[in-house]
Amino acid sequence: MSLQPVIDLDARLSKKMRVAEKPGALRYISIFFAHSGDSWFWAIALIALWAGGDMLWKKWAVVQFVGISLLAAMVLGIKFLVRRRRPEGEWGGIYRNTDPHSFPSGHAARSFLIAVLASGLGPNGVAIVLWIWAPLVALARVAMGVHYVSDIVAGAVLGIGIALIGLQIYEPFFKWLTGLIGLPLW
Repeated sequence: MSLQPVIDLDARLSKKMRVAEKPGALRYISIFFAHSGDSWFWAIALIALWAGGDMLWKKWAVVQFVGISLLAAMVLGIKFLVRRRRPEGEWGGIYRNTDPHSFPSGHAARSFLIAVLASGLGPNGVAIVLWIWAPLVALARVAMGVHYVSDIVAGAVLGIGIALIGLQIYEPFFKWLTGLIGLPLW
């Protein structure tokens, strides 16, 4: 069985969703959401949240930060093994130069991981906003031409799966880590 028909369909669908070269509001909205899932942005935001937050937000920031970090290592490992080239295009030079591989989408994985962890950690209002935001980030990555649809689907599945596992193990893990380093993390 050949995967070529599926790969061709993926490329055609991704190309139809693309707005990177088209002027207008949809392009600017896509740029905003495509960048809103950047890891450096989330790292700064979570450090600030931990530094200025109460115990709930400190815990939230630590769990998210560790989850994002572990997920990033997994995504990079998979990208190194698969080595699927990004779609051709001009937009997203920083992504194209620092990470020429597209499968799976780290932005999609990260955004869905963040939404799932927020669902488990609360508050509910934040989780709802993040569940609206996550697919917009993923779709924006296709719209801006730095990913194929299959990249974002795989990233979303990976992010959701890792987050669900993380929600089951984070409390014992952090209890062990706190005992190991002798300092509370939140």
